This record gives sequence, structure tokens and C-alpha cells, in this order.
Amino acid sequence: MSAGREASGAREASPIEVDARVLESLPNAMYRVELENEGRTRVTAHLPGGAGLLRVLPGDTVVVELMPYDLTRGRIVRKRA
Repeated sequence: MSAGREASGAREASPIEVDARVLESLPNAMYRVELENEGRTRVTAHLPGGAGLLRVLPGDTVVVELMPYDLTRGRIVRKRA
């Protein structure tokens, strides 16, 4: 019997949502963003495939999901109004 993920009790890490400001647009729906925290960390973020109607321009404030195991890459969830 193989020990699967469910059997071992391992949980998937929940994403961290933070506000960020878009610095520049990169190829392939990628963006360089600056997190709105004390350290002003720069992160590379992307738009998921289903968010094709979301228009993001440099200077926009967005919400970015970061995974705890890699805080240098994220996903743009929505624009902040």
C-alpha cells in the first residue's frame, strides 16, 4: 500500500495575498511588481489563463497571491480599486 498525500496528512500550503504595484509589463502575460510592504520586495507575477479580460498596466495596484515556498513568484488575482 503506497502512502499518498492524503494518507500522510500533508497539507497544501495556503497562498498569501498581498497588495502590489505593477512596475513593468514583461512578455507572456508576466509582470514585475513591487510589494506594498516595508521591504518593497520585487516579485515576478503572471495573469492566470482565465483572467484574460483583466487589463493590467504599469502603475496599477493589484492583489498578488504568493506561495509560502517561493516568495519571488506570484499570481495576479485582481486589480485594487
